[in-house]
Amino acid sequence: MADKNIPYKIYLKEDEIPKQWYNVRADMKNKPAPLLNPATHEPMSFDDLRPVFCDELVKQELDETTPFIDIPEEIQSFYKMYRPAPLVRAYCLEEKLGTPAKIYYKFEGNNTSGSHKLNSAIAQAYYAKKQGLKGVTTETGAGQWGTALSMACSYFGLDCKVFMVKVSYEQKPFRREVMRTYGASVTPSPSETTNVGRKILEKFPGTTGSLGCAISEAVEVATSNDGYRYVLGSVLNQVLLHQSIIGLETKTAMDKYGIKPDIIIGCAGGGSNLGGLISPFMGEKLRGEQDYDFIAVEPASCPSFTRGKFAYDFCDTGMVCPLAKMYTLGSGFIPSANHAGGLRFHGMSSTLSQLYHDGYMRAVAVEQTSVFEAAQQFARIEGILPAPESSHAIKVAIDEALKCKETGEEKTILFGLTGTGYFDMVAYQKFNDGVMTDYIPTDEELQKGFDGLHTNFKLNALI
Repeated sequence: MADKNIPYKIYLKEDEIPKQWYNVRADMKNKPAPLLNPATHEPMSFDDLRPVFCDELVKQELDETTPFIDIPEEIQSFYKMYRPAPLVRAYCLEEKLGTPAKIYYKFEGNNTSGSHKLNSAIAQAYYAKKQGLKGVTTETGAGQWGTALSMACSYFGLDCKVFMVKVSYEQKPFRREVMRTYGASVTPSPSETTNVGRKILEKFPGTTGSLGCAISEAVEVATSNDGYRYVLGSVLNQVLLHQSIIGLETKTAMDKYGIKPDIIIGCAGGGSNLGGLISPFMGEKLRGEQDYDFIAVEPASCPSFTRGKFAYDFCDTGMVCPLAKMYTLGSGFIPSANHAGGLRFHGMSSTLSQLYHDGYMRAVAVEQTSVFEAAQQFARIEGILPAPESSHAIKVAIDEALKCKETGEEKTILFGLTGTGYFDMVAYQKFNDGVMTDYIPTDEELQKGFDGLHTNFKLNALI
């Protein structure tokens, strides 16, 4: 039975949409390690990063002390086209599971891109336009980020060049066509159009690509063309800052109804959704005001948290980007092509990596078929076809709810539903046809990626 005091969907009023982003690093005792210049191994300065990123975004990337940063009015106005996003009480799922747990999810799929990625895309496009740039370059895995960025660039009249991981380019043609509809050029990566792409193809002939490969190509194009900068949809501090609007809205909605989550769950690829959802709650934990059980859920085929090393590594396969200290499988790690979700980055956000390393959250890795079983169950019960990425969080939310059924505990569970899966029907078809398989890399396979880590760096002497 529905709790009469809690509606199925909680919407904030328009004037309750946050007007500031929250910077969780300001409350971290142990700050994320700085980005390093790959040539000198010295921390990257504002001037070092300017050729790659927009000036204002560099300032946000390096800011570790300002807890709240104003959202420009132009971005606030754009947000109002699809925000506030609903916080949904999963009454039907609770009933079907027979659990005493209360389950909530923050749904970020109410925009054409179908995901949370638009929250940062519009911010990054705004700062590029404000700086007077011609356009931006980027990479995309499953296509959600590329779709969101193409929409944002179209809105501001910017050129948008997208390098899409080859396996996704082939598996998800409709994502590609949405990007093109919004005016973006889309190139399968690795490609023959860049120097680094040609080198990767020579070293890994027939590769299906990775986000690390696509990042290398996008950065090369940005830094070799006047009036262009590179933008990224995950991993970076600036992205987690923009995505904090997810958690800020969620917390405001929960506070209105006196709801306190016990468990907060998010899928983890590079960290944009997870970091955005947990940030304000994590701030409370860091300040000693509240305690929460944070769970990062990643694919067993790309297990950076659960099987990676906490080390300085390149963010890209071509080794042209700065070094970041993060949980990583090695920049040379190429995820299995069988994995249908977009959680295919070899590393993880430095901010989230530090929080995980310091014990503020835990992580679990789940196999693909179990993820799609949960996705199908959720779709049939709650009426939303979830993105494969989101379904990792759904899987663990269901697992935690069933644990409550066994113990009788009435815990409150919150998870992030990052978006919809309507462009992922090839994956759903494979699952429905019974041909989807699970892949877990062996220790020997992971070691190949670890061998590429620069363990000779004094920085990584602790590995």
